[in-house]
Amino acid sequence: MKQVNVGIIGFGTVGAGTAEILLENREIIRKRVGLDIVLKRVADLDLVSDRGISLPKGVLSNDSNGLLNDPEIDIVVELIGGMTTAKSFISTALKNGKHVVTANKALLAEHGSELYEIAKKAGVNLAYEAAVGGGMPVIGALRDGLAANNTLKIIGILNGTSNYILTRMSKEGLPYEDAVNGAIKLGYAEDPPTLDVNGTDAAHKLAILISLAYGVPAPFGSIYKEGIDRLTPEDILFADQFGYCIKLLTIAQNLGDEIEARVHPAMLPKNHMLANVNEAFNAVFIEGDYVGPTLYYGQGAGRMPTGSAVVSDIMAIARKIKSNADKTSSPLGFADSEGQTIKIQSIKNLKTAYYFRFMAVDKPGVLSKISGILGERNISISSVIQKGRDADGAVPIVMLTHEAYEQDVTEALAMLDKLDILKDRTMMIRVMG
Repeated sequence: MKQVNVGIIGFGTVGAGTAEILLENREIIRKRVGLDIVLKRVADLDLVSDRGISLPKGVLSNDSNGLLNDPEIDIVVELIGGMTTAKSFISTALKNGKHVVTANKALLAEHGSELYEIAKKAGVNLAYEAAVGGGMPVIGALRDGLAANNTLKIIGILNGTSNYILTRMSKEGLPYEDAVNGAIKLGYAEDPPTLDVNGTDAAHKLAILISLAYGVPAPFGSIYKEGIDRLTPEDILFADQFGYCIKLLTIAQNLGDEIEARVHPAMLPKNHMLANVNEAFNAVFIEGDYVGPTLYYGQGAGRMPTGSAVVSDIMAIARKIKSNADKTSSPLGFADSEGQTIKIQSIKNLKTAYYFRFMAVDKPGVLSKISGILGERNISISSVIQKGRDADGAVPIVMLTHEAYEQDVTEALAMLDKLDILKDRTMMIRVMG
């Protein structure tokens, strides 16, 4: 075989970037792979919008079925996103004996097990480097580079939109809504950016990383997620005074018989290697039992970074086709994981330190009342900051605790928020040690 033919479904931002890289870097790709990779078809409903790239005549059409059933196409690239239609396209391509490359993190996180099984039965590859971290090669790192290790810990900043919003709130003191509107105007966020700011996008990516780390599809619904929409510039300022910054973190940890898996805002020590990951950039810290700590950093989204990751998968599959040996590999990188399952630890059993911000009425005995209820639930206080009253007459009382169990914290805050000494719902942020 002298060439591998590629068909792309979806000619939006990432599809156009993928096509541009395949066309503009065709010669260097050929030299690296040892055969020609040809963009044979591109299918999209929109045939008129300018994508800033000129495709060869006859390549672009709205005939996705023709692409999926074209016997000359070896690799199908799905870049339309979403669940139903994308799942149908990928399933059809796999069953037709075509290798598939996708960037669809939501589909893989929620329905990956079904697609992995189809790929296995069809004897073809399903690759998805672009699904997590854009241009960062974190999928390849977990599946190949760190394959000899037992993964102990994954901590990531995996949503560029939320990271950009928190950066603006931190550097400029912007309220949450103003920072969101700025992100939308610059094109970093959808309008509204619900899946980004409520933790869903990051949780999808964490599910994929956990699946790769342990060789079994992670139960997405069991991953705890919480967004950034309640954070205020005041919380960021208080965190700074305690020596922390606030990031939306994806966290997974191997506990032996369970996996800790959670997505939420967290206070991170300023000297942590993730603390200075700002703007729309992503980063992932992975610790293996033998390799130790490793860090991956880069642009987590965008036309060219994500397109670069897509093309890397295309090239990897082309090399397998060229070798004419075993052309397939397990989508999760484990040859033997039949019958295994992943148990996700309940968030109630989490033990960590906490930040609380109470908006209390200005009268004697309030602090002792709050401390008493926390003490009843085995929550001890390590630091306290009390500021002057705000315009509504409420006094912010800010605390850091020693390690406590989440269930105890939840019960204590439920009791406190019912008291008339507090004027607003308590802000709680978990603290990374």
